Amino acid sequence: MTENFFSLLTYAFGRDLERPALLISDRRDFSYGDLDRMSAEFAATMMVLGVRVDDRVLVQVEKSPEAVALYLGCLRMGAVYVPINTAYTAAEVAYFLEDSRPTLFVCGVTDEPDLEKLADSINEATVVRSLGVLGEGSLIATMDGATSFDIAVRRSADIAAILYTSGTTGRSKGAMLSHGNLASNSVTLVDYWSWQDDDVLLHALPIFHVHGLFIAMHCAMLKATPMIFLNGFDAVAVAAQIPNATVMMGVPTFYTRLLARPELDRELCRNMRLFISGSAPLTARTFESWASRTGHRILERYGMSETMMNTSNPLIGNRVAGTVGFSLPGVAARIASESGEILESGEVGVIEVKGPNVFAGYWQMPEKTTEEFRPDGYFITGDLATMDTEGRISIVGREKDMVISGGYNIYPKELEVLLDEMPEVLESAVIGVPHPDFGEGVVAVVVPHTDQVTSAAVAEMLAGRIARFKQPKVVVNVAELPRNAMGKVQKNSLRQQFSALFTDTDAEETGA
Repeated sequence: MTENFFSLLTYAFGRDLERPALLISDRRDFSYGDLDRMSAEFAATMMVLGVRVDDRVLVQVEKSPEAVALYLGCLRMGAVYVPINTAYTAAEVAYFLEDSRPTLFVCGVTDEPDLEKLADSINEATVVRSLGVLGEGSLIATMDGATSFDIAVRRSADIAAILYTSGTTGRSKGAMLSHGNLASNSVTLVDYWSWQDDDVLLHALPIFHVHGLFIAMHCAMLKATPMIFLNGFDAVAVAAQIPNATVMMGVPTFYTRLLARPELDRELCRNMRLFISGSAPLTARTFESWASRTGHRILERYGMSETMMNTSNPLIGNRVAGTVGFSLPGVAARIASESGEILESGEVGVIEVKGPNVFAGYWQMPEKTTEEFRPDGYFITGDLATMDTEGRISIVGREKDMVISGGYNIYPKELEVLLDEMPEVLESAVIGVPHPDFGEGVVAVVVPHTDQVTSAAVAEMLAGRIARFKQPKVVVNVAELPRNAMGKVQKNSLRQQFSALFTDTDAEETGA
């Protein structure tokens, strides 16, 4: 008997293979039978290309039904699925090629020639294919029409996917998620959120991220319910589809932008059962405004790449603005000091979690893995929070300096290393401050050598070196960076100083 997570999915699919899976506006819909068949085709094709059990398949492709089937094909054959952000530049992709050492790298058609050269320079054994239907070398063109492929025997502890999450040192860490991790979290969420047989998920999230790939899609797939499958988030398109859906998952930016739509009201949302928010903190103002306009109280939850979902506000019961609810069934959560001392209710400390959802460790980083776990098995999340006497958790900040902008994690060190290379920059500090649309906006605070450093100069230097969503929205010039007695930059002070930057000014660069 296999513990391959795909066996749970295919069991759900098999109850009605003709049932719609992906509802798409600009092309034909895909049924669960289509996804099952295509997953077998992809698995067979990847095997011909040399992929075997436990081999890594690095994937950088746009959202599409074929991309979903490719993921399922990897699960089916026991390969390790490694998705990366489609916005990453070739310079950034090089690191993932070097670190994951994939047997197969699947990319976009337009990028294939350049990325094939890049991959060959790093590892000649890596096969590069585009996903799309164009070009003789594409993965789809290579398919031979196989309609069946046995589900690989996998144990619960075997690795199903690696999700890269950046580190404060600038070096991305690959969080290894097992078949057991995927199964436990998705089964728990389907039950906790009471997923219905007639639910329709409005899916506008990317699928290279835990939120869109593992949380949203897995819930729908385990009940074989339809997904309205949008290429990305567009407020007009999403608002138009709300009457056709019953569940929507999104980042706070989705909700703030939808609140700007005049058509958003209770009538538009009359068929909706549940709105869920995650990947970044939801403000109390957004929570209350949404409730007032739609009659729905957004359900906020808390998770991360290493653990998927840890906590959730209740489906039935009070959803409190500014909190992420209670630990999920089977997940233990506690608040601890930096030294590991368990703190009393109401005290601020680091969230630590333990459960079947917690990842197996960081790919090829045993020392880092050891550092992030307590001796009793609790994972140190790095997020600061309080827990009340009932167990309800409120996140108050982050121990690390990560910025969450538009639902994406951005690590300052990665930017600071590049900024400090500029001849015009003496030193730099990257922070995130409140932004009305993105939740947090990236700000580069720089000490110039002589003349002020402009946003244009920074943008020109970063072009092609780092994804656009990571790039600073504002460059601020200062005479010196605030430091403590040990010489460490006091980013809290900078965040406080520039907290109103995006509400008080639209300037692209300022002096201070």
